[in-house]
Amino acid sequence: MTAAQRIEDLRRQIRHHEERYYVLNAPEIADAEFDALVRELQQLEDEHPDLVREDSPTRRVGGRVEAGFSTVAHAEPMLSLDNTFSEEDLRAFDDRVRRGLGEGAPPTMEYVAELKIDGASIALTYEDRRLVRGATRGDGSLGEDVTSNLRTVRAIPLRLSDAAPSGRLEVRGEVYLPRRAFERTNADRLKAGEAPFANPRNAAAGALRNLDPAHVSNRGLSAFFYQRVGDNGPVTHAEALEEIRLWRLPVEPHWRVCAGIDEVVTFCAEWAERRRALTFDTDGVVIKVNRLADRHTLGATSKWPRWATAFKFPAEQMTTRLKRIEVNVGRTGAVTPYAVLDPVFLAGSTVSMATLHNAEDIARKDIREGDWVLVEKAGDVIPRVVGPVVARRPDGTEAWRMPRECPRCGARLRRSDDEVVWRCENVSCPARLQRGLEHFASRAAMNIEGLGEALIAQLIENRLVSDCADLYRLTPGAIESLTAVSRRSDGREIQRRVGAKTATKVVEQIAQSRSSDLWRLIFGLGIRHVGERAAQVLADTFGSMDALQAATADQLQSTPEIGPVVAASLRSWLDEPRHLQLLERLRAEGVRMTVPEEQRRTQATPGPLSGRAYVITGTLAAMTREQAETAIARLGGRVSGSVSRKTTGVIVGADPGSKADRARELGVPILDEAAFLGLVGGLASA
Repeated sequence: MTAAQRIEDLRRQIRHHEERYYVLNAPEIADAEFDALVRELQQLEDEHPDLVREDSPTRRVGGRVEAGFSTVAHAEPMLSLDNTFSEEDLRAFDDRVRRGLGEGAPPTMEYVAELKIDGASIALTYEDRRLVRGATRGDGSLGEDVTSNLRTVRAIPLRLSDAAPSGRLEVRGEVYLPRRAFERTNADRLKAGEAPFANPRNAAAGALRNLDPAHVSNRGLSAFFYQRVGDNGPVTHAEALEEIRLWRLPVEPHWRVCAGIDEVVTFCAEWAERRRALTFDTDGVVIKVNRLADRHTLGATSKWPRWATAFKFPAEQMTTRLKRIEVNVGRTGAVTPYAVLDPVFLAGSTVSMATLHNAEDIARKDIREGDWVLVEKAGDVIPRVVGPVVARRPDGTEAWRMPRECPRCGARLRRSDDEVVWRCENVSCPARLQRGLEHFASRAAMNIEGLGEALIAQLIENRLVSDCADLYRLTPGAIESLTAVSRRSDGREIQRRVGAKTATKVVEQIAQSRSSDLWRLIFGLGIRHVGERAAQVLADTFGSMDALQAATADQLQSTPEIGPVVAASLRSWLDEPRHLQLLERLRAEGVRMTVPEEQRRTQATPGPLSGRAYVITGTLAAMTREQAETAIARLGGRVSGSVSRKTTGVIVGADPGSKADRARELGVPILDEAAFLGLVGGLASA
């Protein structure tokens, strides 16, 4: 046997055993035997570098550490799922599906129920069966290219089986951390003096965004897949799952075809009890219409598909003692209370703090320091205090009252008559600066990797930064000697020196953020009421920070999707001299203040519908919601999510919602589907 033949034989054997171990959970050889095969293949490839291929099993872990992640566009949007929490919600979902299908609904609606994996969503692209790209979900339209990290996950085949089609293929799934790997990871972190992860989902998501693939490889990630993107394929979702499995992609095996919503309800109730016996975390069940043609008929909203929903298991509850109530100061000065608890293990993680919403909620529930309280994880994610166990209340407890001074700067707290929130109005408050910088550096804003809460706290304490512009003057030497402080789940603090390597990476990430999109800067500035969508609209409309600064309140309010509250808040922020100084300093540091001309030309597509805004409500028979939006955009128009007097027209399909009523109230023209098709068809052919 030649070296080339032996190499191909070893690759075939290793792929077979990877599938037996990671996909079928039925290994045929011991780990030591598997490792020996990999070592032999590695040795032969070292001796014959001309025979090395990118899809070889030895290429899973590269020695290269990435400088950052590039952004990639998904073939189709990765939408979120609408949530249901009860049998009543599930039956309401079934009713909506039937109404959406109309006469096309079968007597018994068939669904596929799958366990909802508590991990991080990913999209893989294969070309001629070889893995060429792996991306995170990101914002649904754009994700981060984490191919080098996903190649280290043994459950993900670098090459699909011959049963997979040739050409370009995108599949979607979930990367997760098995419970045993999660426990091992946290034990290792504690030994190293690092804070443990809160839950397996956080550990999996954090691993995907680590810049060192070798580190990711050691984490022990696995994956399940559930969707093939595109129209060419099977008739039902059940057939699609079987097809994906034949391609050598792992599919969570407990899915079930359910004839009618009654069987779906039974499946959800069954797994609410059985889930703790699994080797991974699941927080619910995903229910999908089985027939793929029905999905095209049902379409999607701007947020989630109408043909699927996620049933969330009931929140787990535990009783523990509330040691004290403290308050947190946010970036806008909002002061919110939270509970410090005796640590309790709840839904897969140790909980020592929980939300208390606001002072009025605490007073209404009569929650006191020293109480025994009922704690739950809302949606198995966010711990919150449900209420006190009054029968176990110790003697001498007193009703809690919101402090009258800021705990960080001592400024007087104030509350306006139209709000329940108390605020610190001191713009120089260290706590407000802390939260503001965290927001500025967050993934949704300037996306500065490595600039987290602990490091920001040290930068402030050492007076290295007083606002976000100061970040761009930092040097590795100024950062590396700082001591980052993190807190373990049991409340203990861990201190560790930042170090030269981490400091250099942080400064590189800060420098890279200079070229972030303008909307990210607008959002990152933390202007009250200006969220991600508003920031995107403002950047697209005005094109530069100079134009935005020059806009009057009326001009801002006349901007599509920008209401009077956002316009007034933005204008007030821009009128502050200190904010104008901040913008000038950011400009001087090279932070992008404009939308690139090429990008503006792409966004400002001229056409017969330029300057017109439409709202779509109800289900269209001839096309999906996305196809209708695309048709409008191609003609230069845009689609809005709400009806106002500025709306050009409301397109009404079957089973319309309240938007149609709102249009009639405002006198906005209503177009039925035939009129809409005539509009876009006539203009497109003109």
